[in-house]
Amino acid sequence: MNPIPIRAAIAAALLSITTSAWAKPLVVCTEAAPEGFDMVQYTTAVTADAVAETLFNRLVDFKPGTVEVRPALAESWDISPDGLSYTFHLRKGVKFHTTGYFKPSRELNADDVLWSFQRQLDPKHPWHAKSTTGFPYFESMGFKDLLKSVEKIDEHTVVFNLTRREAPFLANIAMAFSSIYSAEYADQLLEANKAGDLNSKPIGTGPFIFQRYDKDAQVRFKANPEYFRGKPPADPLILAVTVDSNVRQQKLKANECQVALYPKPDNVPAIKTDPNLKIAELAAMTTAYIGMNTTRPYLNDVRVRKAIDMAFDKQAYVNALFGPGNALVGVNPYPPTLLGYNHAMQNPPHDPAKARALLKEAGVPDGTVLTLFTRNGGGPTNPNPMLGAQMMQADLAKVGIKLDIRVMEWGEMLKRAKNGEHDMVSAGWAGDNGDPDNFLTPMLSCEAAKNGENYARWCNDKFQALLDQAREETDPGARAALYEQAQVIYHQDQPWISMAHTTMFTAMRKNVEGYHISPLTTNNFATTQVK
Repeated sequence: MNPIPIRAAIAAALLSITTSAWAKPLVVCTEAAPEGFDMVQYTTAVTADAVAETLFNRLVDFKPGTVEVRPALAESWDISPDGLSYTFHLRKGVKFHTTGYFKPSRELNADDVLWSFQRQLDPKHPWHAKSTTGFPYFESMGFKDLLKSVEKIDEHTVVFNLTRREAPFLANIAMAFSSIYSAEYADQLLEANKAGDLNSKPIGTGPFIFQRYDKDAQVRFKANPEYFRGKPPADPLILAVTVDSNVRQQKLKANECQVALYPKPDNVPAIKTDPNLKIAELAAMTTAYIGMNTTRPYLNDVRVRKAIDMAFDKQAYVNALFGPGNALVGVNPYPPTLLGYNHAMQNPPHDPAKARALLKEAGVPDGTVLTLFTRNGGGPTNPNPMLGAQMMQADLAKVGIKLDIRVMEWGEMLKRAKNGEHDMVSAGWAGDNGDPDNFLTPMLSCEAAKNGENYARWCNDKFQALLDQAREETDPGARAALYEQAQVIYHQDQPWISMAHTTMFTAMRKNVEGYHISPLTTNNFATTQVK
């Protein structure tokens, strides 16, 4: 080993001291609390922000602010000519977090990749049954059928063998559910009979190290000095749970937080004129929708679902909740910026009289009560949940349906919707990888209907066959045609009311630099700092 020259050592020490002195805390006011810290058990964006984007990495991820796949824990990869095998070459020297509850004895290797995927794939894996919620994203994306095997070639080489070609495979494994865990930490927890700690005391390789979670209040992290992309400039990072968007804005103005996620669109003009604040905005890959539970009485009749769609004034809804120019009225299950959007599809005219006639034809008694689940705080796809619910309530009352609005905390709402306790649920989806399959398979596939992520509980064999074909098709034109056909079937069966495709806003102090707003609505603060 060559000794470091004395001058170089002194310079390095001074640089370390200076860099540490420059680091400032970054407080981010978020819209909800994470559901937990074992990422593979959850699907919400707020959990991904607090876990996948801070604590973990994946083999590949997305270049900040884009949907371009780039190397991450894998430095490079090779794809077989038939598209059925992907060989990943792991980055050397990647370190897992050192905390008060875990000190790694080795660096990242192939065993960690195998553990992270086999746990979800293999029912005989010792950790498979430890998940209290299963593996909803892995399952709804069809990975159980897609992955034939995951094999270790050597310490830094892993091969994924697929049962079929999968056009969006690289983009899929850049998503949160493909986060890589420490197999060594998991083994220690299992031996100590502390499996539950995986969900409360996480260990990853990410830019931040977990410190503590004050339930429904804040998550606190410190910067990872050994992060393979360099230590983040913000230290510590604090995610302050602030459900009310107006309160988030007040805290931002008072400098109690330096970043406030998802301000109400009608508050954006005021933020833009404040000399201490600024706004980042982007047409996001989002869909707001009402999922209609097709297994419930009355809603199992497509005429009733179409009547509800016609009865609701979606344009008035978009104008009231988002303001002019801040959202498009929803037509299809995903926004028009994505491959295969069917521009020929149109919403039927808002027509209460025709809706009432359809309900009568379907035998729905006047005064029938239907429940609508909605969240208690605003987010990117629903900035004012109560207002939206009340607008729907008023419109449905005109056609003889009484809407029972049930307001609940975000995580509780999702849990009950997955259990199928709702008639209708106001929900939203932010694309995770820029591919249309990411909207259709997790939320509208037959597999997702089984595990509860498909809140409509809708399963159409023809629709499913088109999704399956599209995933295997590598030609973009042919894929687009298949998705266009799938959207025709979606409209014929009407499992949702497609509500809106939104512009995403992030408010911050003027002295915040290095934040990249993402079309995927993820929030990663590895390069963000307060100057």
